[in-house]
Amino acid sequence: MKKFFSMLLALAMLLALAGCGGKDSAPAQDQGGSSDADQTQQSGDSSDTGDSGDAAASLEDGIGDYHIGIVTGSVSQSEDDRRGAEAFQAKYGEDKVTLAIYPDNFTEELETTIQTIVNMSDDPLMKAIVVNQSVPGTTEAFRQIKERRPDIICIAGEAHEDLPEIGSAADLVCNNDFVSRGYLIIRTAHELGADTFVHISFPRHMAYETMSRRVAVMEEACKEFNMEFVLETAPDPTSDVGIPGAQAYILENVPAWVQKYGENAAYFCTNDAHTEPLLKQLVEYGGYFIEADLPSPLMGYPGALGLDLTEEAGDFEKILAKVESALVEKGAANRFGTWAYSYGYTLSAGLAEHAKNVINGVSEITDMDAVAAALNVYSPKAQWNGAGYTNATTGVKSDNVFLIYQDTYVMGDPGRFMGNADVEIPEKYFTVS
Repeated sequence: MKKFFSMLLALAMLLALAGCGGKDSAPAQDQGGSSDADQTQQSGDSSDTGDSGDAAASLEDGIGDYHIGIVTGSVSQSEDDRRGAEAFQAKYGEDKVTLAIYPDNFTEELETTIQTIVNMSDDPLMKAIVVNQSVPGTTEAFRQIKERRPDIICIAGEAHEDLPEIGSAADLVCNNDFVSRGYLIIRTAHELGADTFVHISFPRHMAYETMSRRVAVMEEACKEFNMEFVLETAPDPTSDVGIPGAQAYILENVPAWVQKYGENAAYFCTNDAHTEPLLKQLVEYGGYFIEADLPSPLMGYPGALGLDLTEEAGDFEKILAKVESALVEKGAANRFGTWAYSYGYTLSAGLAEHAKNVINGVSEITDMDAVAAALNVYSPKAQWNGAGYTNATTGVKSDNVFLIYQDTYVMGDPGRFMGNADVEIPEKYFTVS
C-alpha cells in the first residue's frame, strides 16, 4: 500500500511538473543514491519504461521527510560500529541521519546511556533508531521510546542484554550467530593445525547468554576435534583499570601464554579493546587467531601491524589486501583470519539501510532476506548465513531476533575463504548451554 501511494504521489508530481515546464521538465532526483540490492527489490514494483516508475524508485531509494538515528560506542571502544554509522550518514546526509555515542563506561553510566538513546526520539521527524552495539540499557531505552513515540522503529544490533528481553522491546534484533560461530571457529582452528584453544574473557561478558552459550559450544567442539580447551581471564576494560590497563595486561601475558600452550594454540577474546594487543603479540610470538568477537580486517589489525589505512578508508577489499600483505611479510601467513567485511561497520550501516527500506515500504521489518540484502549493500561479495534465535531453555524460536554470520577468510599467500557459510552445523550444538 505504501508503494502504491508513493507511486501515485510521484505521478502527481510529474504531471504537475509537466504542466508547468513542458518537455524540458526534469524527473525527480534520487536523494541518497541507490544500490544494486535496492534496485533488485524494486524491479517488480515499477515499470522500466515510465517516468512514474523512475520517480517512485527515487522516493524508495532515498530518505524522504524523516530522520534516522544511529547510536554506537566511541571510536576507542568500537571503531567499526562508529565508522559504519558515519558511512550511512555520509551516503544520505547529516540533515537526514543523526549520530550519537553512548559512554565508554556504559555499565557505570547506565542512565546516561539510556538517555542518549531516548533523546533521539525528541526529534519529531525521527522514524527509526538503530543501536549498535546494544549495550545494557538499550531495552529500557526502547521501551521508553515506544511509550512516547510508538511510530519509531527500534532496531538493536549485537545486543548485550538477554535476547528474549530486548526482543520484547525492539522491532528487530540482529546478533552474530554465537552458536554456529562457536562451532565454526573451533573447526577452522583445527583445519589450520591448532591443537589448543585459549578463550580470553571476564565475568561481565560471561554473564551474557550469547557469550556463555558460545563458550560452551566452543568447549564441546574442542572435544569433537581432540583439542585442548583453556579459559583465561583478563581485566574488563569498563572497570577501574580502563582500556589502557586491560590492554597492558594482554601485552604482558601473551608471551607467557604462548610459552605455556605452545605455538599451535589458537586464541579468542570477547572484547574489542583486547583484540589489538592480542594480535600484536601473537604475530611476534606465535599462535593462531581465527577471527575477532566482532570480525573485521580493521578490528585490531591496523594498530597491531602499524598500518596507515587512510588511503584505503571505506574500501574493505583494499583494506583486507593491505592487512594480508603485512601479515605475509611478517611471516604470519595462514595463521590469522577475519571476515572480509567488517561486521560492526556492516551492521551499523546495513541495519540503518534496512530501516530506510522498511519506512519507504520496500521491505518488511522481520524479513531475513531483506535484512541480508541491506547488509550486502555494504558487503557486496560476502556470503552470509544465519537463522532465527531459538531459546535453549524453552525451545521457542523468535520471529524478530536473527543470528547471522559471514564466511571466514584466512589471510595468506594466497588467502582463502574457508567455506564456513556453507557448513552444516551438527544439530547437537544448538541445545548446548
